[in-house]
Amino acid sequence: MPPRSSFSAALRPWNNRRPSIFFPAHRSIAVAGSFAAIAPPSSVSPRFLHRSRCSSGACTHRSHLLSLRAPLSTLSTNMASIERITEQLDKPELDDRSYRVIRLPNKLEALLVHDPDTDKASAAVNVNVGNFSDADDMPGMAHAVEHLLFMGTEKYPKENAYNQYLASHSGSSNAYTAATETNYFFEVSATSESSDGSSSGNTTTTNGSESSASDEPSPLYGALDRFAQFFVSPLFLESTLDRELRAVDSENKKNLQSDLWRLMQLNKSLSNPAHPYHHFSTGNLQTLKEEPQRRGLNVRDEFIKFYEKHYSSNRMKLVVLGRESLNEMEQWVGDLFAGVKNKDLPQNRWDDIQPWLAGDVCKQVFAKPVMDTRSLDIYFPFLDEECMYESQPSRYISHLIGHEGPGSVLAYVKAKGWANGLSAGVMPICPGSAFFTISIRLTKEGLRQYREVAKAVFEYIAMIKEREPEQWIFDEMKNLAEVEFRFKQKTPASRFTSRLSSVMQKPLPREWLLSGSLLRSYNPELIKKALSYLRADNFRMIVVAQDYPGDWDLKEKWYGTEYKVEDVPKDFLAEINNALNTTPKTRLPDLHMPHKNEFVPTRLSVEKKDVSEPAKTPKLIRHDDHVRLWFKKDDRFWVPKATLHVTLRNPLVWATPANLVKSKFYCELVRDALVEYSYDAELAGLDYHLSASIFGLDVSVGGYNDKMAVLLEKVFTSMRDLVVNPDRFHVIKERLSRGYKNAEYQQPFYQVGDYTRYLTAEKAWLNEQYAAELEHIEPEDISCFFPQLLRQNHIEILAHGNVYKEDALRMTDSVETILKSRPLPQSQWHVRRNVIIPPGSDYIYERTLKDPANVNHCIEYYLFIGNITDDALRAKLLLFAQMTDEPAFDQLRSKEQLGYVVWSGARYSATTVGYRVIIQSERTAQYLESRINAFLSNFSKTLEEMSDEDFEGHKRSVINKRLEKLKNLGSETSRFWTHVGSEYFDFLQNESDASNVRSLSKTDLIQFYQQFIDPESPTRGKLSVHLKAQAGTDTTEPTEQKSRLVSLLGKQLETAGFAVDSDRLKTAIEKLDVSAGNESQILAALKTFFDSEMNLSEEQTKPVLEQAEQNIALHLKQLGLESNKEGAVTNGVGKDGANKYPAYITNVPEFKARLAVSAGPSPVTDLSEYEDFDAKL
Repeated sequence: MPPRSSFSAALRPWNNRRPSIFFPAHRSIAVAGSFAAIAPPSSVSPRFLHRSRCSSGACTHRSHLLSLRAPLSTLSTNMASIERITEQLDKPELDDRSYRVIRLPNKLEALLVHDPDTDKASAAVNVNVGNFSDADDMPGMAHAVEHLLFMGTEKYPKENAYNQYLASHSGSSNAYTAATETNYFFEVSATSESSDGSSSGNTTTTNGSESSASDEPSPLYGALDRFAQFFVSPLFLESTLDRELRAVDSENKKNLQSDLWRLMQLNKSLSNPAHPYHHFSTGNLQTLKEEPQRRGLNVRDEFIKFYEKHYSSNRMKLVVLGRESLNEMEQWVGDLFAGVKNKDLPQNRWDDIQPWLAGDVCKQVFAKPVMDTRSLDIYFPFLDEECMYESQPSRYISHLIGHEGPGSVLAYVKAKGWANGLSAGVMPICPGSAFFTISIRLTKEGLRQYREVAKAVFEYIAMIKEREPEQWIFDEMKNLAEVEFRFKQKTPASRFTSRLSSVMQKPLPREWLLSGSLLRSYNPELIKKALSYLRADNFRMIVVAQDYPGDWDLKEKWYGTEYKVEDVPKDFLAEINNALNTTPKTRLPDLHMPHKNEFVPTRLSVEKKDVSEPAKTPKLIRHDDHVRLWFKKDDRFWVPKATLHVTLRNPLVWATPANLVKSKFYCELVRDALVEYSYDAELAGLDYHLSASIFGLDVSVGGYNDKMAVLLEKVFTSMRDLVVNPDRFHVIKERLSRGYKNAEYQQPFYQVGDYTRYLTAEKAWLNEQYAAELEHIEPEDISCFFPQLLRQNHIEILAHGNVYKEDALRMTDSVETILKSRPLPQSQWHVRRNVIIPPGSDYIYERTLKDPANVNHCIEYYLFIGNITDDALRAKLLLFAQMTDEPAFDQLRSKEQLGYVVWSGARYSATTVGYRVIIQSERTAQYLESRINAFLSNFSKTLEEMSDEDFEGHKRSVINKRLEKLKNLGSETSRFWTHVGSEYFDFLQNESDASNVRSLSKTDLIQFYQQFIDPESPTRGKLSVHLKAQAGTDTTEPTEQKSRLVSLLGKQLETAGFAVDSDRLKTAIEKLDVSAGNESQILAALKTFFDSEMNLSEEQTKPVLEQAEQNIALHLKQLGLESNKEGAVTNGVGKDGANKYPAYITNVPEFKARLAVSAGPSPVTDLSEYEDFDAKL
């Protein structure tokens, strides 16, 4: 799976395997989904068309491209120099936006998007330069420039002015660096008023061309003004250089143990050294600072030179989305981006060199991963499809090789017990180069038989090659792509602008910028040409496994991946050649072409009715002792799609860790049995999910509603009639076992939340407990267990979308008829509760991370606030989280450089809420705790001195976020199901929160801070989870101990406003024996230093010493030199405020047994108010 969400600018990995922005996301062409954690969803590097390269077979729409030079219309005098290219973009059926493509005099091209109803405005700039342009002796330059560009401009020299402005207008920003592009983007509130108030910038016409009625300054204009300056006059501030290079270094260290990055770089390192694909793309402190400085370079000058050399307006594509009219946005863009210099740089291309040399093919590489994974990846150097946007021949090939239905490669190798998954697709490298990749997830037996797996792939390729391309297959793909585009719904603003700015780098006719996913032309000759690259003399394979072959003899330079390279053995290569020469008579009989897809939707009608206002809640159209059916006919998005969510409530699932593991195992077995059947539905835009949860079993079916009932019936019938296949059982058991083990090797910030949930939920377990139970489960255990889950339950259902009441009732009846279950009385339902962290408590829970090579520690610092249904407290928490969001990031990440991952905000549990800060860092968790304490302590002054204008701005930001418009049908479905699953059924919570935030005063927030947040508060309850790395700096060496202590105390004094002579402080500390752990001795020396060296008064000294005492205690704990002071406790729950030192949790069940628990969830509104048994819709 891809990494989860990160918190800042990032570098895009290469082997994320999304082949092209043109392609719809299904497994046959996408190995992984969105990599939002690493970069936005698009993965393709920009490519620009040199017309001299286009053959008639590839670029058949030259006339479209040539027509771009003609102005659309005569412009007004003040905008006469701006060329209007087109307003006629192909767009989805329900798209109500207006579009205009323009080119400025400096050749910057922009797409303007007028959306009269959007509540989020956004802009993105994509620059046609990435890490392929790095200097060979300074890898990571493009990535470093991406970071440094945000650090102040001539017009806005304050380094965080941009982020502060965005934060005050409900905004955010991000950026990523890829191979041949760097993408910068932001989003911000579309109006200067709260979402429920009057809106500035509303247009006076519906076509988006007239001027806007702007009574208030637009947040978009202010953000766009600051944004444009990054490309006009960035400062590359010297004061930020070291910090940002350390941020790049921290980002790199975050990825060092990620197999995604390690294997990506291995593939790159084994490529042609003369091709930029060979580069180390992230960079680190060594490549970006230390080595260049040893060569006598001024690194800041080098970054400025890189910017001056590669950043030019003619390489930039801008997308702006807002409520303002197209004319107004055109005026803004013309004014704000006119200052971007045009250096008339050529578009970046690498046509004359290939990523692999002749000696790089017919090789097999064996690589050792960090996690216990096994895979076989086959790479073919492939044709460049840049000009083939009408036919996209790789999609035909990937559709067939990546198919999962009967007759497919996956069906065959899975039946043999050799594989669990397969994906195929094109991986563009840069303009001029690409790979076609086939990736197979192997079982243990499949690893032993990897040669047989590869031969099966090549036999299937032979089958495709021997047949003429079949137009019905292309037409089916074309039809599905057209349906998907026709009913495409809106996406979040910044995702939209970022993606489109990347697409603009392609040689697409500008009318097709939105519709690049469409297949327009069937070209069998191009398909055959593309297939010709899939040859026995044109591939390389990588076998990934922890225990095979075991004799890796090489180590990759940048990530340390152990590997081995050898020629494909002659006998194996001969077998592959034989596989490619098989005939229908000699080929594996299990392999055949796919059948026609019976799930292609044919009924796509939507009955659209005018409504004064869309309904905000679903209705209960059935409510009895067995079934609770929630229903809402879509009245907002009008697409032919729907979702049916079903929960089979049964307390057995969450009764014990063993039961939960058996439930998950059962779900895996059902999914495994349904793969071949459900794949066609997935291709046709209809999917299902089955999982075990705290409630019982969760099933959902969603997509085009035409054949939704058919898939629903098949899923529930398969659940009921499952026969446990012993062979598949053992394959899945081994996969689950590896999954539990691998979870403990994920990045620390992925893991820390699991421990917090374990500590705060009344009933929860950890992966290690699940893994222990899994060992003892056998096939007969599943066979005996799952009928109990289906025999008795309570059925909770939400039907939402393009379905009628009768449809919802009929599908509900179908579920009941198939299962024939008995009702489960409410007295037997599982009740969720959370522990209450008592006032005055300070708990720490420590765990040592399992990965011995990981260098990063992690902390989740959690402050208990109260009950989740306390509307006033929840509003204060939301506002406080908004106020600290940007300052926490700025102080803890940007200024103190604690780590690449820094995040703060509200934490919602089942029944309680709290405030948390998460940091992943090379610094120890104890040190991170001290810095979070310092930040929260200092925030008291920030809060007290906050102006009324800033305070109201924060309130407006929260209100806008809570009232943010739903973007698509799925987002509304998710909101409804979340509230049903919470068991509070508070469907109007967002409106309630907005109303409660509106009435808050600064005094309210100060009191909230003093009660729940202030580290000195005797009434706050705190729980920290510390995850300790095994690797990293040795902090037990005396010199290192003293150096860290001096740094800690120096920062504390500077934060308190005192100028400190670091050398004198160092001298005072060096006299001490820190390793003795004598806290009193250190404090005495510090007091002497304050008196004699700093001439501080007693009044000044006292608060500083009190803070220093806490920091020293944490520092000694960090070194394993715990002070023996009275008051330190373990698993204690003392009186309010009684324990000055933290209590260390050593026995979690005992810890939770001593704490009170919250009440369980109950509806905030009587459910009878939602009942509408006569609903017509």
